[in-house]
Amino acid sequence: MGSPSEAAAVVELARSRPASLGAGRLICVDGPSGSGKTTLAGEIVRLEPSAALVHMDDLFEGWDGLPRVDAQLDGLLRPLGGGRPGTYRRYDWVAGAYAETVTVAPAPLVVLEGVGSGSLGVADLVTVLVWVEAAHDVRMARGLARDGDAFAPYWEAWAVGEQAHFDRHGTRDRVDLVVRT
Repeated sequence: MGSPSEAAAVVELARSRPASLGAGRLICVDGPSGSGKTTLAGEIVRLEPSAALVHMDDLFEGWDGLPRVDAQLDGLLRPLGGGRPGTYRRYDWVAGAYAETVTVAPAPLVVLEGVGSGSLGVADLVTVLVWVEAAHDVRMARGLARDGDAFAPYWEAWAVGEQAHFDRHGTRDRVDLVVRT
């Protein structure tokens, strides 16, 4: 999955580019479920401990929330782009409802990982867009190992929805780096 050398390449590319999120930089790690996005993002943050890490899973309103996540992204990233704290409502998957509001302070580096992080609506704020991919069977095995039986009934419908999102936003065609795991 996301190796230290791949994470270092992402960080190096981000550092080589001008700030795009206020005075900071935004790395978006996108790709299909189970591809290794969270692992790569963790490696990036390990290299840059002052980075703020946000998981897209916290922004979705349940299994059918991907098409409506852009409003959450705006509330988080637009203020950060203006040098102010951004916020989002964290979704509690167990309770099936939004929980608390999370505030993210401006940081030199913000890492946004998860399906939909490379949405067109925030493309102007992105410093580096990374696409992480893996074979379907590998992704499915990882997803089921991570989320167990809770994820199994939703896997195929989620995969269709995420592919529709990627197609609508042209995500794969706009990436700066591709990581295959």
